[in-house]
Formats: sequence, structure tokens, C-alpha cells
Amino acid sequence: MIQQPEEPLSSAGSETPGEAATPGVPTLAEDLLLLLFQPNSGLRQGTGTIAGENTLFYVLAGAVLADLGLGEHVRTGTGKVGTTTVEAVAENPPEDHILRSAWEYVADKPRGVQTVLAAIGPTLRGPLLDRLVERGDIRRSTRKVLGLFDTSVLEDGGSGRRDGLLADIRAVLVDGADASPRAAALAALVYGSGTLPQFDPEIPWTSPVITRAEELKKGNWGAGAAAAAVARTVTATIVNNVIIAAAVLPRG
Repeated sequence: MIQQPEEPLSSAGSETPGEAATPGVPTLAEDLLLLLFQPNSGLRQGTGTIAGENTLFYVLAGAVLADLGLGEHVRTGTGKVGTTTVEAVAENPPEDHILRSAWEYVADKPRGVQTVLAAIGPTLRGPLLDRLVERGDIRRSTRKVLGLFDTSVLEDGGSGRRDGLLADIRAVLVDGADASPRAAALAALVYGSGTLPQFDPEIPWTSPVITRAEELKKGNWGAGAAAAAVARTVTATIVNNVIIAAAVLPRG
């Protein structure tokens, strides 16, 4: 059963998560949202949609927690009834505002993974999309509907960064390349989101690809990620909880 947050998550101060200083290195959640953006899937030519909208908040929250795990800002533990918990590494807070907000949620006490996913996920889409627009990866535009009404649409920003991310994931899943910790986590999260079939034919939906994705989901990232043992454990735990949570949500 999906756990509900013990208390609502709010941002520190008057800023919303997307209103911090100009973003630096993209977070894992930004990369995941950019990958899930399907540039030519909109109703109008040249416009796109984001795959997996019905489960998106769980998947983005999983990416935030995975990023915190990769940066050794959090660690996992076991709760009283055997559930997996997340707790902050007190001496290692993240600098990124979105990551920091999630880290602060578990800073006072360990919380169940699904509790954290449910608490931090619902507010992530907007700020993360704002960052992608600010970077030029996605462009917001307005189109006419029936020649009368303006509607907002999303278009590819032309930065080429999505193509690069997709090539990295393809190399890991299709070509069997050693995965960096970040690429492995990203591929596992895409698989965990249930949207990987939508990347066919760029990433063929075949038995070898599924097998490779299953290995990444379990934290078997290969020799290239050998130094990230703790991060692999954290990310594998989080991805599996994302899959459990997303599986019981309705899909459109």
C-alpha cells in the first residue's frame, strides 16, 4: 500500500523550488524529465508531450532521492516493520535547492521511502520544467486551436541535450557499455517509470534490453560504477519502491 506523507513538504523561505539561483549542473530529475519529453508526440506538428504523466510525480521524486543517494547526501535504513527508510547524512547537505528541500524533509528523522516519494513528488514537475525551459532544452509556445483559442504547447528547444542523454541510455541498454553511476540510475528510472517501450525504435523494446534494464534496477551497474557501491544500493532500493508505488496508480 502506498504510504502517505506524514506531513506536507514546504519549501524553506519564500522561494519555490524553482526560484533559486540560476541552476548549475542539471539534476538527475531534470535529465529524467527531459528524456520523458517526447518531442513529436503532441496533437500539433512539432509539439511534444511528457510520457508517463499519471505516475510522473513518483518517478521524479525517485530521481531526486537517487540524486541524493549518488551524492551521498542520504542513506537507507530499515524501519520498525521492515520498511525501507531514508535518512539524511547530516554533514553533507546538497547545494541544489530542489535537492536541499527533499534532504531537509528527512533531516529531522528517517522516513519511509514511499512516504518521501508521496511528499516531495507532487510539486516537482513545474519547477523542473521551468529549469529545462531556462536552459533552452524545452521551449514553451502558444498555438491556436480551431483557429480561435490559444493553447500552451511544449516544443524541443534545440539544445541537443536530450539527444545526448538518449545516446547515453542507448549505449548502456542496447550496446552493453559500462554505465556511469548517473547513466545507470537514469536508465533504471526510465525503466522503472514504465515508459521505456515508448523509446522504441531508438531503444528497441527487446528481451536483451529488458534483461539489461532489470540488472540496472537491481543495482548491478557493472565495473564502470564499482566505486559507487553505496549509491547503487540506495538507487536500487529507491527505483524498486518507485515501481511498487507506480504500479498501483491508474495509467492513462
